[in-house]
Amino acid sequence: MCLAIPARVLRRKGSIAKVDFGDGTAREVNVSLVDVDVGEYVIVHAGFAIQVLDKRSAEETIRLWNEILDVKER
Repeated sequence: MCLAIPARVLRRKGSIAKVDFGDGTAREVNVSLVDVDVGEYVIVHAGFAIQVLDKRSAEETIRLWNEILDVKER
């Protein structure tokens, strides 16, 4: 199974961006496949941003991920 995780772009330099997955987890990803600016949200899969999300969709997806993870920890 493949996972694609939402993240917010913190900074960008060329085709590499530092993104925040939440809970202090930040990574560098390749953004050459999308047109994205700092502050926007992307879906990340295998180190590549593959889609830009609007803020509302991103926040809803993050909420659902957190809900899933919370249930898993019980």
